[in-house]
Amino acid sequence: MSVYLVFVIVFLYLVWIKCIYYQHRRTLAKSLKRIMDVVSGRETDGADVRALIVTAHPDDECMFFAPTIIRLVELNASVHLLCLSEGNYYSQGAHRKQELLNSCAVLGIPASRITIVDHKKLPDDPKAEWSVSLISSVIVKHVRGHSFNMVLTFDGRGVSGHANHTAIHKAVSHLASTGQVPHDCCLLSLVTVGLFRKYVSLLDLPLSWLLTSSLCCAVTSQGYRQAKAAMLCHRSQLLWFRYLYITFSRYMFINTFRMIPQGPKNLKIY
Repeated sequence: MSVYLVFVIVFLYLVWIKCIYYQHRRTLAKSLKRIMDVVSGRETDGADVRALIVTAHPDDECMFFAPTIIRLVELNASVHLLCLSEGNYYSQGAHRKQELLNSCAVLGIPASRITIVDHKKLPDDPKAEWSVSLISSVIVKHVRGHSFNMVLTFDGRGVSGHANHTAIHKAVSHLASTGQVPHDCCLLSLVTVGLFRKYVSLLDLPLSWLLTSSLCCAVTSQGYRQAKAAMLCHRSQLLWFRYLYITFSRYMFINTFRMIPQGPKNLKIY
């Protein structure tokens, strides 16, 4: 009897996940519209979104942001990537740069929309303390130069806790609090979840759906295959545990974001 009950519970849970996927396909565009309406004060649709994904290293785009990129591209949004290092920790910078271009091509971001920063003060190094002011200046210059109306990056825990990830969040939060971001640009941070949720794959979808967030992006099995193909472009990084990540990480299926609150515009700091 108990085995039968477990079977029924599992079956109903999987049906619930299927229903959420169906609902999500209809509501994602509405969620984007609601976010953009709040920021810009005018009606928008997916094609009006000019999104900038800000990452620290080649492979961040597919390890952590693949569901978002895939879904935004499906909605005809203009998706760009700003990667703040070449990933030269093991002197593989040139090779990893090409891997990044190949990965983005799989995800739907053309090379013309990719910017990779190579700055001696922004090394790929978890022990390096990146300058918040330098990152802030690079990001805000890029946002203003390309008229982005959405910026997506890491939250304060950086998913993996990597110091380079968290430095980006500090920089974007600084821009937000000092009012340096254009008035029609919304800032979103990728929610870091606990270890258990991180590795339950798509089974985390109901909880991600129920918990409060500003934006939830989820992909189906087809989208997962696309995200996996992007990850496999980073051959230099495919150690054995990466394959476990590809198989079990919920970030290959689901992204949830929270709005980064913005302060007064044009605030002068003395």
